[in-house]
Amino acid sequence: MTLLVWRKAAGVVLAAGGALALLVWWSFEQDIGAARARVALDGTVVQTACGPIRYQEKGNGVPLLSVHGSGGGFDQGMAFAGGLAGRGVRVVAMSRYGYLRTPIPADAQADAQADAQADAQADAQVCRLDTLGIRTAAVLGGSAGAPSALPMAIRHPDRVSGLILLVPLVWMPPDVTVSAPPLPAWVERAMMTAPGSNFRFRVALQVARNQMIGSVLATPPDLHDSASPSERARVGTMLDSILPVSARAAGLRCDPEASRHPTPAPPGTVTAPTLIISAHDDGYGTIASARHTAGLTPGARFVGFAEGGHTFVGHEAEVLAAVLGLLLPDVPSVAS
Repeated sequence: MTLLVWRKAAGVVLAAGGALALLVWWSFEQDIGAARARVALDGTVVQTACGPIRYQEKGNGVPLLSVHGSGGGFDQGMAFAGGLAGRGVRVVAMSRYGYLRTPIPADAQADAQADAQADAQADAQVCRLDTLGIRTAAVLGGSAGAPSALPMAIRHPDRVSGLILLVPLVWMPPDVTVSAPPLPAWVERAMMTAPGSNFRFRVALQVARNQMIGSVLATPPDLHDSASPSERARVGTMLDSILPVSARAAGLRCDPEASRHPTPAPPGTVTAPTLIISAHDDGYGTIASARHTAGLTPGARFVGFAEGGHTFVGHEAEVLAAVLGLLLPDVPSVAS
C-alpha cells in the first residue's frame, strides 16, 4: 500500500473517530441536560434553624418524612414514597447534607465522628418539620438515610410518630463485622471525582450497567434481569436518577463516614412504632443490622425477604403495604 493510500485510510479513520466522539458527547449533553432540568424543576430550598434544606412535598394526611440513601436527594426520597401521597399520606422528601443544594454545615463537615454527624443530620430533619409546622411525623430512612432517621427517633421522641428503616446499616451485633463493601475503584472514581464525574458515570451506566446494578445498587443482576418489567424499570430509574452525580458528590463523600455503625442505644430507647425491612441477599449486608436493631427495639416489626437485594426487587408492593400498615393502622383496606 502506498504512502498516499495510508494517509487517506488514516484520514478516514480519524474522521470516523471524530464523528463518533461528537456523537457520544452530543448524546451525553442531551442526557445530562435532561437530568439537570429534572432536578432543577422540582424541589424548594427553605431556610431552617439548621441551615438551608431542599425538599419536595406531595399529598395530604399523615406526615411522613422520607430520608434518602447514598446517591440520592429529595428526588430519590420522593421516587420511593411519593406513591403513598394519594393514599392518606403527606410525603415530605428532603435532601440530606451535600445533596442537591442542601449544603454541609461547616461544623458537620469538620466533625469526623459518625455518631455526631448522624445526630446533626437528625436535628436538621426536625428543623425541616418545624418550617412546615409539622409537630409529629413518621420518618422513613432508606439505606444511608437510616443512620440519621434512627437518632431522630431517639433524640426527638416527641416528634417521631413512627420509624421505618429500609435496608439499613445501623446497629450491628457485637459478633458480626459485616459492613458495606467498598465500591470498586472505577465506580468510585466515576461517582465522586469532579470534574468529569457526570461523564464517567454516564459512560459506566451504558457500558457496564449490570456491574453498576450489582455494585452501586447492591442487587444481584440476575435477579434484576428476571424481575417484572415494572420492577426492572423501577431499579433502572433508581440508577439513572443518580445523574447529575456532580450535584450529589459532596454527600457521597460524606456518607461513608456518616454511615459507620452507630453505637447501639439501650433496648427500649426507641419508643415509636417501628418497621425494619431488609433482604438476605443485600450486597451491603444490611440483614444482620436490620435484625439486630429490631431485636433492640421492643415491639418492632422485622421483615426479612429471602431475596431482593438492596433495592428489594420483587417486593415493592409488600414494602409499601407494610409502611402503610404502620402509618394507618386503623385503615386496613388502604394497605391491602
